[in-house]
Amino acid sequence: QVQLVESGGGLVQAGGSLRLSCAASASIFSCNTMGWYRQAPGKQRDLVASITGGGSTNYADSVKGRFTISRDNAKNTVYLQMNSLKPEDTAVYYCACELILNLKWYWGQGTQVTVSS
Repeated sequence: QVQLVESGGGLVQAGGSLRLSCAASASIFSCNTMGWYRQAPGKQRDLVASITGGGSTNYADSVKGRFTISRDNAKNTVYLQMNSLKPEDTAVYYCACELILNLKWYWGQGTQVTVSS
């Protein structure tokens, strides 16, 4: 199994930036895909961005051009750089990993991002 710990959330003004980190207890290449998801109150959990072991990335249309997912393999960490933040970006952000060993999805505890207007 893999443990994921998110950090970097907080309160930021609209138009500001924030960088989220997801530290994994194992090599991030243990994951077929790693992704950032978010869930606002009363809404479903949606994909924000993902990155494969080969480095291919995918973004939700709502964040394309503003958010960037990246990784530091040596630190077993995946990042989500969030720029030009909007109030509608407010949500709990979760890191997820599809583990190669058993193809199960593992989730972090989430980190709150609040964007004020």
